[in-house]
Amino acid sequence: MCMRKSSLGYFRVARKSLSVLFNRTSISSSSNGFTNVSPLGCTMFIWFTGFIHMFQFPFSTDAKRHQEDLNTASVRQIIREERWDDFRLVGFLSSVSAPIRVSRILVELKEQPCLALKFFYRAARQDGYAGHTAESHCILVHILFASRMYFDAQEVLKSLIHKRRVLPGFDVFDVMWLTKGVCKTGFGVFDALFSVLTDLGLFEEANECFSKMRKVKILPKTRSCNVFLHRLSKFGQSNLSRKFFKDMIAAKIMPSVFTYNIMIDVMCKEGDLETARNLFVQMQKTGLTPDVVTYNTLIDGYGKLGQLEEVLCIFEQMKVTGCDPDAITYNALINCFCKSGQIPQAFRYFRDMKEKRIKPNLVTYSTFIDALCKEGLLQEAIKFFAGMKLVGLIPNEFTYTSLIDGNCKAGNLTLALELFSEMVETGKNLNVVTYTALVDGLCKEGRVEEGERVFRAMLLTGVVANQLSYTALVHGYFKKKMAEKAIDLLKEMSEKGIKADISLYGTIIWGLCEQGKLQEATILTDEMIEGGLQLNHFIYTTLLDAYFKAGKAPEALKLLNKMQQSGVVPSVVTYCVLIDGLCKAQMPQEASIHFERMGDGGLQPNVVVFTALIDGLSKNYSLEAAKNLFHIMLGKGMIPDKVAYTSLMDGNVKHGYLQEAFDLRDKMLERGVELDLHAYTSLIWGLCQYDQVKEARALLVEMIEQGILPDEAVYSCLIRKYHQQGNVDEAIELHNEMTERGLIRGINCHAVPNK
Repeated sequence: MCMRKSSLGYFRVARKSLSVLFNRTSISSSSNGFTNVSPLGCTMFIWFTGFIHMFQFPFSTDAKRHQEDLNTASVRQIIREERWDDFRLVGFLSSVSAPIRVSRILVELKEQPCLALKFFYRAARQDGYAGHTAESHCILVHILFASRMYFDAQEVLKSLIHKRRVLPGFDVFDVMWLTKGVCKTGFGVFDALFSVLTDLGLFEEANECFSKMRKVKILPKTRSCNVFLHRLSKFGQSNLSRKFFKDMIAAKIMPSVFTYNIMIDVMCKEGDLETARNLFVQMQKTGLTPDVVTYNTLIDGYGKLGQLEEVLCIFEQMKVTGCDPDAITYNALINCFCKSGQIPQAFRYFRDMKEKRIKPNLVTYSTFIDALCKEGLLQEAIKFFAGMKLVGLIPNEFTYTSLIDGNCKAGNLTLALELFSEMVETGKNLNVVTYTALVDGLCKEGRVEEGERVFRAMLLTGVVANQLSYTALVHGYFKKKMAEKAIDLLKEMSEKGIKADISLYGTIIWGLCEQGKLQEATILTDEMIEGGLQLNHFIYTTLLDAYFKAGKAPEALKLLNKMQQSGVVPSVVTYCVLIDGLCKAQMPQEASIHFERMGDGGLQPNVVVFTALIDGLSKNYSLEAAKNLFHIMLGKGMIPDKVAYTSLMDGNVKHGYLQEAFDLRDKMLERGVELDLHAYTSLIWGLCQYDQVKEARALLVEMIEQGILPDEAVYSCLIRKYHQQGNVDEAIELHNEMTERGLIRGINCHAVPNK
């Protein structure tokens, strides 16, 4: 009789809860004034009233015998003695209605939670048992929670959530709410449900649970909300983080310092520093004092965006408020100044750190090593590496990778390979970045076969190659003029589902153009466009250069037109290739037109562009135009390079302006620009043309003394002039002199240059 009263008391509460649930979810008023119950509501109502009826009239006719013999006392005895094969229990659990009857047993065992838990788990393993309902799970959770068996309660909740036994249209919260009258547990059990959903990574479900808790005026603890926000942040759910934080404030859940720290970190990672700063101010207005984590997060956030003034401002504010910086603070400061190229300032913080007796850690040293390597200061990086080991810090894969990459880029492959071996010997994880750095370094040194061996070894260890790994190898094979091998790698990439990006396509097109395979390069551009990739200015420039080198100036100009029509803006390098190509195609006027158009597009010609046009104009007998351009270049404050001087000098020589050519030579030397073979050849040829053979011979001696070896054109020019003047002895003497110097071998002294 006691058991019947207890059950009926619980189900009176359940009926009341059910009516609240229906009012909230299933019943709506129609336009004609009648109340409509949704089909889902009807289903739930029929199911639940049947469930209650089963408790009021627990057993069907075919189970009456078990009812007579199996009372609560019998169940307790069976569980204590673990007589799970008792025929009464077996028959009880094998009946169709057993899952609902189990709920009654659990309610009756609520004062003995350990027995209830044991019965719950053993029943689930019983042959013929249909499985626990959502209600039996939730009843047990209430029982366990009331007895402070929190861990077990959470495990049962997890089991229910994984099994998804709840009826369509309802969730675990609904069933928990309907069964809340089982025990006087308070509302902490709903906070536990919210926490379990969070732990399982069911963020949308946890957010929905929070919304339902708000509606019935039950709120999770601030700590549980913080855990939820932290998990959202960890998994990059920034939008849901923002929404949940607003809902927290709206529900009047008081955020803690930890809450604000999480949200400030989320905003900083998104680059939304304005919101991060507003949260910082809001935090202080609510009476919360920012801690070291708050300041560290802001320093790191502003530092990563290069806003160094703000970084310094926050650091000063931190000190004023009496918040002592820690190693993380200094690491953030060092990192942001290193990334901004201000290594001396970073070193000042390093010294400050030591003065305050804050020990630099692995991150500190690794940050400096990486920055020094990127600046090409490899000796200093190695010193830091050695110092790191001396203080007992063990380098990690990031430290080694920075050094390997830096040394590979500097061509120090021997040291890079030693560091790589050291990584292997000390058991460090070799990741794709480490392997790629080494592969790239070997390929750039022309050791492509070794690079591929390292690449294949990487694949054997289970490290998955990425697009950058393949790009390094492809580039290396093209440099070795092994296009077929490079194309094979591209096919291999495609088979592995690694899509070539525009950078890799650019590398392949460059390689094909370098080998004169213009048709293959053009086919590849069509493939790019079909794959949805747009050609960039680098690829267009590469193709333009290839067309000009192949003597196809008209095709190059058509490609330029196509480039502009597709909306790709030519770069300064594009114009340099264009102007140089047109000049070499003997189209200096066309080159001059494009030179003028550069300014229309907002581009300023650089020294290389000026030089290309000066050279083209000089060689195409437009010396005055070349001179004017040279003076314009000087007027813009540009310093002419060796090619610009030599081109203009050569033009003056060919036009018979020998003195002007030597004046240019003098200006070159004044500016510290050394003469090369082409410059000396031009001047010697000019002197010979005007019968100044003695001066030409003296210039030849000067040339040799400067370490520049004359070629056949230089000495043949002099020898021919000696012969023309009838000075055969001088010609023979010069020939012998050249032979003694090892500059010529067995060349006929009567050889005439092709000039």
